[in-house]
Amino acid sequence: MSSGSPDKRRKMESALNQLKKHTVVVADTGDFNAIDEYKPQDATTNPSLILAAAKMPAYQQLVDQAIKYGMAKGGSEEEQVANTMDKLFVSFGLEILKKVPGRVSTEVDARLSFDKDEMVAKALKLIALYEEAGISKERVLIKLSSTWEGIQAGKELEEKHGVHCNMTLLFSFAQAVACAEAKVTLISPFVGRILDWYKENTDRKSYEPHEDPGVVSVTKIYNYYKKFGYSTVVMGASFRNTGEVKALAGCDLLTISPGLLAELSQDHSAVTEMLSVEKAKACDLEKVHLDEKTFRWEHNEDRMGVEKLSDGIRKFAADAVKLETMIKVRLFD
Repeated sequence: MSSGSPDKRRKMESALNQLKKHTVVVADTGDFNAIDEYKPQDATTNPSLILAAAKMPAYQQLVDQAIKYGMAKGGSEEEQVANTMDKLFVSFGLEILKKVPGRVSTEVDARLSFDKDEMVAKALKLIALYEEAGISKERVLIKLSSTWEGIQAGKELEEKHGVHCNMTLLFSFAQAVACAEAKVTLISPFVGRILDWYKENTDRKSYEPHEDPGVVSVTKIYNYYKKFGYSTVVMGASFRNTGEVKALAGCDLLTISPGLLAELSQDHSAVTEMLSVEKAKACDLEKVHLDEKTFRWEHNEDRMGVEKLSDGIRKFAADAVKLETMIKVRLFD
């Protein structure tokens, strides 16, 4: 007996399961329980997510282990805090890797966003901690801010060290082009934060998914990469609603918060592929090249990109400071 027509079966299937047929779904969380529930391929973290998770009673053991590690390494107070922070980020990553078949993204401190050499050094330290724990660098993406310095750090890590990078806090087309030319593994353009900016800075307060400025931005980037055959892949991030997610079905990857994963798992409307290599190849886009001067000018011409990049760096840095303060209390009191 057949279990019904394909159409009926599709209607019964959740939007999340349909989405997984077009796109690699990634969990945007430091909460392992959410990862267990929604079975994503990969997971991403950032200082804000780690801070939230580190406050939960369920994860105190990881915080304690990181503090023991920091104390055992010795050195100045500053060095002990830095070693504890690195260990904590990697410890969360290790736990996440027990639950996903793919990769975890671990972020370099946003306060290093304008220092290429320090970003490279921090990335290599994080990779060494993963390797000490028996995890190959192939299963880790190092997240770097998409400043010019961050993009060049990503280029060096990929070329010289075989370390895969995830360029985050990406808002402008100039950032996307520079990342592709640097041949980094992956970019994470922030859909929802672009929408936030347009709502705050224009008279328009609502958008249909296909005309959402964040969706439009990521669609253009995806089409540009595929049209010109870049190896860098696109992972849409920072979603505000499931409409944005579904409007980017077909994107290489999408990193989605547990709240929106829950909504998609309860949604049984049809999800159709919106982005594809075939559509991208037919797009009317011209290839551009950006050296440092051109990058800085083109990015600077995008007011939204400039404001959201600096705002994102400040927010991640502030959460890193809060996490450090929490650790200091435990280390030195």
